[in-house]
Amino acid sequence: MKIAVPADVNHVESEVGSSFARTPHFFIFNSDHNDGFFIDNPSVKSHGGAGIKAAQFLIDHHIDVLLAPRCGENAAKVLKAAQMEIYETNTGSIKENIDALFNGRLTVMEQFHKGSHHGGK
Repeated sequence: MKIAVPADVNHVESEVGSSFARTPHFFIFNSDHNDGFFIDNPSVKSHGGAGIKAAQFLIDHHIDVLLAPRCGENAAKVLKAAQMEIYETNTGSIKENIDALFNGRLTVMEQFHKGSHHGGK
């Protein structure tokens, strides 16, 4: 299983990034190999549609599960259409939240925000 987590800093002990669509990086953890790596998010500076672009980026990387503090409606529709599971993170590090997923301590995300279309305008 491949898991993606938004990251503001390239370190697994850092807090989960506060934004899905505009996070600078994603940590990708492969549970089959018990390893992970960081990749840059190409939608971080998008003028519009950042959530959809970030969602498609994760789909293109064959991600099975997204762990995030929140997610926009449009991105969620794209992720769900690809049958990606979305879990709401707890306060804590990337590593702690991956561990929480495997220990059944994360909740499936059911509420999605409207998004900040066109920079919040």
